[in-house]
Amino acid sequence: MRSNVLDFSLIAPPTLTEALQTLASDPRYTPIAGGTEIMVALSAGRLPQEHLLSINHLRELRFIEVTPDAVTIGSGTTFTDIRRSAAIAGDFPLLSQAASWTGSIANQNRGTLGGNIVNGSPAADSPPALLAYDATLTLISAAGTRTLPYADFHLGYKKTALRPGELLYSIHLERRFAAYRTYTRKVGTRNAQAISKVALAALAVIEDNTIADIRIGAASLRETPTRCTAAEQSLLNRPLNPATLPILIATARAALATEARPIDDIRSTAKYRAAVAANLLEEFLRSLSH
Repeated sequence: MRSNVLDFSLIAPPTLTEALQTLASDPRYTPIAGGTEIMVALSAGRLPQEHLLSINHLRELRFIEVTPDAVTIGSGTTFTDIRRSAAIAGDFPLLSQAASWTGSIANQNRGTLGGNIVNGSPAADSPPALLAYDATLTLISAAGTRTLPYADFHLGYKKTALRPGELLYSIHLERRFAAYRTYTRKVGTRNAQAISKVALAALAVIEDNTIADIRIGAASLRETPTRCTAAEQSLLNRPLNPATLPILIATARAALATEARPIDDIRSTAKYRAAVAANLLEEFLRSLSH
């Protein structure tokens, strides 16, 4: 049953400062950016937040800042902005790819990177790449700013480290992955406009036929977007050649099974998700051997 819009209020403070002051003084308000998730809940009659504060119009949150050492992305930056950024495509192709398969073109025009993160869905498209790239978040409130590793942001299903009155301000990515091999794949019901059954974003650097570093981010494997640290540790500093590849694959699949906690839901089964994730990991390792 569709919600009655007259039951809800929406305000749009003209500046970031005023938005933060409102959030600090009135905890009833929930900030919204592109509103793509909010509209789904509203249409289904299951939107619990009655007081909404729009930040979609705030130019202070929509930017891509490129320096010699890093790229910093404002939380209000849309997926279309990300998809069109040459700097992101060049240094962070996993994130660029994730932006290209997030919903429809209309969703990409409205949906923001910050909203995708703060919404906290374990199936979200951008988090696996951000985890693999060791993203750092800047959080802002009327009391000031603080930073934390993105890996520490998700505390549980739909629960985050945001404090009352805080907004996600920006996402910081260091430009140090040029030598890494990349892999990403999303498995869904369709090739487009599909929520992932499971997704993997992975990076590795190979030195002297040895896995010198490896980073694996996943969606829909746990109650939050997750970094697959057990699988990573099982592969780190291991020799990679045709003779060792079968052993590495078996070791990595076994390690992944110890940390994957997928669920049964309307889109898939836990058994299927676990099997597909292991297959994607194997596909990634085989790509490294070429």
